[in-house]
Formats: sequence, C-alpha cells, structure tokens
Amino acid sequence: MLNTPYKNLEKELSSESFRKISALDNPALFDLIDRFIKLCEPKSVFVSDNSEKDTEYIRKRALALNEEIPLNLSGHTAHFDGYFDQARDKQATKYLVPKDEDLGKYLNSIDKNEGLKEIEGFFRESMRDKEMVVAFSCLGPLNSDFSILAVQITDSFYIAHSEDILYRPGYEEFKHKKPSDFFKFIHTAGKLKNYVSEEIDRRRVYIDLKENTVYSTNTQYAGNTLGMKKPALRLAIRKAARQGWLAEHMFIMGVQGENAKKNYFCGAFPSMCGKTSTAMIEGESIVGDDIAYLRVNQNRVFAANVERGIFGIIKGVNPKDDSLLFKSLSNPGEIIFSNILITEDNSPFWIGKQPEIPHKGKNFFGEWYPGKTDEAGKEIPPSHKNARYTIRIKTLDNADKNIENPQGVEIKGIIYGGRDSDTWVPVEQAFSWQQGIMTKAAGLESETTAAALEEEGIRLFNPMSNMDFLSIPLGEYLKSNLSFGKKITNPPLIFSVNYFLKGKHGNFLNDIEDKRIWLKWINLRAENKTKALKTPTGLIPEYSDLKILFKKTLNKEYTKENYIEQFTLRIPENLNKIERIRNIYLKLDFIPEVLFEEFKAQEKRLKSLQAESGDYVSPDEFPRE
Repeated sequence: MLNTPYKNLEKELSSESFRKISALDNPALFDLIDRFIKLCEPKSVFVSDNSEKDTEYIRKRALALNEEIPLNLSGHTAHFDGYFDQARDKQATKYLVPKDEDLGKYLNSIDKNEGLKEIEGFFRESMRDKEMVVAFSCLGPLNSDFSILAVQITDSFYIAHSEDILYRPGYEEFKHKKPSDFFKFIHTAGKLKNYVSEEIDRRRVYIDLKENTVYSTNTQYAGNTLGMKKPALRLAIRKAARQGWLAEHMFIMGVQGENAKKNYFCGAFPSMCGKTSTAMIEGESIVGDDIAYLRVNQNRVFAANVERGIFGIIKGVNPKDDSLLFKSLSNPGEIIFSNILITEDNSPFWIGKQPEIPHKGKNFFGEWYPGKTDEAGKEIPPSHKNARYTIRIKTLDNADKNIENPQGVEIKGIIYGGRDSDTWVPVEQAFSWQQGIMTKAAGLESETTAAALEEEGIRLFNPMSNMDFLSIPLGEYLKSNLSFGKKITNPPLIFSVNYFLKGKHGNFLNDIEDKRIWLKWINLRAENKTKALKTPTGLIPEYSDLKILFKKTLNKEYTKENYIEQFTLRIPENLNKIERIRNIYLKLDFIPEVLFEEFKAQEKRLKSLQAESGDYVSPDEFPRE
C-alpha cells in the first residue's frame, strides 16, 4: 500500500497497474503520475512493466485504435501522421527558462512560468476519452554507467510501441535502482480527427532542463513525441556538460582491419550528408546510427548507443545502395513504417524504393494516385520525403555483437562529415584533438540541396551536427568537448570526410561506394599503420595507400589523376570558410579563445603556402609527416 498522499493513484489505477506502480517504491515517480492523472483526466491508465504480455497489449491497442495499420508481412505496420505534422517543429520547440537564465542566441526559449501555464492548459482534460500509457525505458545499455532511466506518459499506443522497439526496457531498472533523478516525457496527441492530431496550431514541445522533463502536445510525429529521441538528447547534453562526459549526435560503427581486428569510430554528419549510409556500410558493423554517449574510463574513451533500434529516413532506400537495410525492411518482423504509401497489395512503398511508381494507394493524405494535388494545388508525392522506418538494430545482418555491452566500445576516432561542394577534401585527419574540435567539429557546415530548399548551395552552420539539439550555450558546449579530450593521454583521432566534393565541371568526384575507402584509411591511421602527407589544414592520404585500398576493397583502379583532383588543396575556398565561420563566432558570447587561435594559425599556414605555390596546390607538393 502507498502512503496517504498517493491514495488517488489506488483509486485511479486498476489493481494490476497499481501493483506495478507500488512495486517501484518511488515517491518522485508517484508524484509525477498522480499529477498528470489529475490534469489529463484519462478514461483509464495502463502501466507497462515491459513484459511480453504488456508489450503485446500495446501492439494490439495501436492497431485497434487505428494508430497503426497491419501490412502484408507479419509484424509490419504503417502509421500516418497528419498532413501538416510530418517533421520536427523547431519553432514550437522551446526551453522553459527562468527569467534569470540565458541560454544564448541560438537556443529557442520561453519564460518557464508562462510556458508551464500554457502547456498545462493544453494537457488539461486532454485524455478524458482516452487511455493513458505509463511506460519505462533505459537510455543506453542496461546495468551500465551509460544508463539513464526514463518514463513516458502518453495517450498514444503508437508512441509506446515505437519506444519499445527503440529503447531498452526500464521497469526492472526502476525497481532495483529507485532513482530520484530520471528523465520524464509527457505527451498528448490532443484532439483527434480521422485518427490524427487536429489542433496543430497548439503543437508544442517544451523542455524543462532543471526538472529533466519534456512536454509535447497536439502532435503525433515521432520527432516531436518520442521523448527519448532528440528531446532526451537535449537533456543529456546539459547533464553531460555538468558531469564531464559527452552526449553527441553520432553514429557508432566498427571498421574491420587486418588480422580480423576491429576498431570502433563515432561520426557526426548533418542530415543528408551520408551519416546513416556510412553507419550501415556493407562489410563493417553498426552499433548505432544516431545518438552516442561518450565517457572516459582508464584513460580511454568508450561510447554506447543510447538506443537499440533505428528510426530512420526511408526515402531512397533501395536494394542496390542499401542492401543490408533493404533486406531487413523486406523480411517479416516487427517494423513500423510511417508516412509511406500503402499499395493495393497492402505493402509499403516509398520514394526511391524502385523505379516503378504504383498506380494508386493510401498515404498520409488519404487515397492517392499519381498527379493528385492538395487544396493548394501542390502535387502530393506517394510517400513523404521524411517518411520513416522503426526497427531493431539486431535485425540487420551487420549488427555488431557489442551493441548491449554495458562497458560500451572503445573509440579510436571521431569523424565529422558535411555536404561541401568546393572546400574539404574527401578525407583528412586533424593534427590534434584541439585542432580537430575547433576547425573541423566547430566549423562543420552542410550545403542545402535543391530537393531540400528553394535555393541550392546555402551553407548551414551546424557545429558537431548538434546545433538543433543544444541545451547549453554554444561556447560552453565547445569547452566541454575540448576539456573531454584533455582528460586522456592519447584521445581519439579526429577526421573530416566529404562525400560531395565537385570538380570544375560540377561533377561529383566521389562515387557512392568510395566512402568504404576513406573508412579503411581512417582505420589504418588509427592503428598507426601508415604515414600521411602534411597540409596546412591536416593530414591526407598518400596516393600509394589509396591505390592499394581501392583495388583490395572495391577491385577498382584508382588513377593518379583522380587522386590529384580530389586532394588538391583549394586555398581560396578554405580561406573563405575560415572567414565565414570566424564571423559567426565573433557574434557569440563566451566562445573559447583557442577557437580563434586555431583558425588564425590555419589561416596563416594557408596564406604562406598560397604565396609560395598559388591558389591550388597538388598533394604531390606536400611533405610526408
């Protein structure tokens, strides 16, 4: 029996749910659940203990409520979000900040008291005709220093189902650890019309950093509602900065070396820059595709995947370029497809799956056929460009055996990749942790494409590929990354990659499969098995190494002409980048002075070489390290 203050829980919960909650013996959790039962007034409450029985109940309720639709393969379901609820809502995502706290220029915030009053108004009576779900998860492997426990309160069984696929079970962890400090995620889809959120104008994602709580209302899209995804990353970044570890928007992968030795690397790439395709590359292994926690242990860096699943963009996934992923998506098993097209034979179709477009089907707009337009006269594609799949990583043939290792995996290098048509070479190693963090990570940009925006070629500033998710001022975040590396005698090597460099005729200089070669060279450097050429911006491969790697890995001839074109140092473009990035940081407060020092030193090296050798310098002119 719970103490008198929690008698309301006994009254509101079924005897089974009350038993599950009582067993956790957690006053902070009791207070949270009690508060939102009173505020949301659900018709009933279901508490999940992560058992197969409870998980199956969640799956069946998602189908019964039409939040998911069964497809033709066993375990496959489709979910549709509203037509105007297809992506993360950056404008409606705000930090609840007391008046005396400043998060900096780039972070969207609202006065905490004002925001809480608004969001509680949206939650009030929001679940009167619905069933509330209370579910528990663990971010990071179980029984690990990486573990962060979390609770989700929602009225969406699709959300509860998605989180069961994506995250480790947390109920037993709550029972044993009885945490007072855990992440809290509260969600309501709000009023529904045709099974989707109706009041999109009341869509909000409000984040209380001090209480480790995220509130989301009047939305179903998983990027806004899966609290343990990017909202949890925001909470973790602040927590990590205070405790001396890192929470990063990074994949973790294993790269196979010689003698069956495998090394692990993290990578940060903005959207549409090759992050997922790198993490899932055939011949290597994947630990995680999206979010990593990094900690120092015995003078080495270890990383763990926050998730056990993948919530990935499905556009363009096809059997030729993504054979392992395509195979997993084509097999029976538990998969949620969101905002795809359901064809006449009840199978999922998405843009880029195959050349042939179906004659008709059902998608996020309703009944669909080629050429159909919306009320504004805009043609509706068969599937949304942000359509997604939700799967467990273990279904991939290249899933790494250490995904659930509580110690994580030792990280030998960190890779930063952007979409850059004219500046960065395909692969380059930084001289040091400091130079890498300041010039590569802090200087990361991504060019827009015509498919993404009206205007092509705009460079978006996105340090560490984490700009959208920062919960501390940018200067503090950079200092956290700098100090993290200084804790270690030999920190992981830092690299940049660029799959999108173009030649003088506007053609891409890299083939899609060439990324396998850059990874193999990165691995050789991590194992200290090859030398490099020293340029003003970093260390680049020698032609002889790449020639061997291309032949051995891809059975492909790599010409000296290709090498020179790809690795020629473009000094004017590099100088322009320095000026561009420096001007951004000069407008911000509390940026570490070492950032400006590193850019100034790099600028000096570039100008000195420019005076000697001209604007464009062949790799043949650079000395061996």
